[in-house]
Amino acid sequence: MSIRKLAAGNWKMNGLTAQLTEAMALAAAHPSPSVDLLLCPPATLLAPMATAMTGTSVAVGGQDCHAAAKGAHTGDISAAMLVDAGASHVILGHSERRADHGESSADVAAKVQAAWAENLIAVVCVGETEAQRDAGETLAVIGEQLAGSLPEGATAANTVVAYEPVWAIGTGRTPTPEQIAEVHAFLRNKAPDAGIRLLYGGSVNPKNAEAIFAIAHVDGALVGGASLKAEDFGKIVAALEKA
Repeated sequence: MSIRKLAAGNWKMNGLTAQLTEAMALAAAHPSPSVDLLLCPPATLLAPMATAMTGTSVAVGGQDCHAAAKGAHTGDISAAMLVDAGASHVILGHSERRADHGESSADVAAKVQAAWAENLIAVVCVGETEAQRDAGETLAVIGEQLAGSLPEGATAANTVVAYEPVWAIGTGRTPTPEQIAEVHAFLRNKAPDAGIRLLYGGSVNPKNAEAIFAIAHVDGALVGGASLKAEDFGKIVAALEKA
């Protein structure tokens, strides 16, 4: 099965209006890429970025959504609000949300259903901590997260899965190719739809992207810091196009 690759950028809590020029530069440098491009800025930039990316190759997504459609949830944002702002995707279950906000896989699954209800593509994150890897629990943890975070009905059309080893996010550390290959083969076997794209995330940068994309069942990347600069993210996109 041929799976179209995806390069997704998670800006996290970074970026002011001035940084929209980076998104514009990325779109200008890749007017007709052979892979899909996605940027997920902070909520304050979602609408202006979506407007700026209209007619370009770059899709825009949110970084989280609430499970409820509306209500008394100060500071939260609903899936419908993301769509209204111009989003087509939403990242859910990122390790920083699971750790910093105590989100369980059941919480993530509820958010995924909310996203699907608004026709958003859910980018669902799974990954183990350093302690879990050292204890030999990596596949068990990831299997539990995947099963608990994906409701019935997950397909290639509505879901992307991103493997992010927690201990490699923002640390500059990267798992060995063998470690990445083991997890992605496991995810491919466990995914409810054989066409679901499997992204790798965890300190992906222009220097290691080509080697990562050469690994079987790696269908792209969820990139953090390196997605903030068009030049750096563009090099990752180019590496994915060559893979």
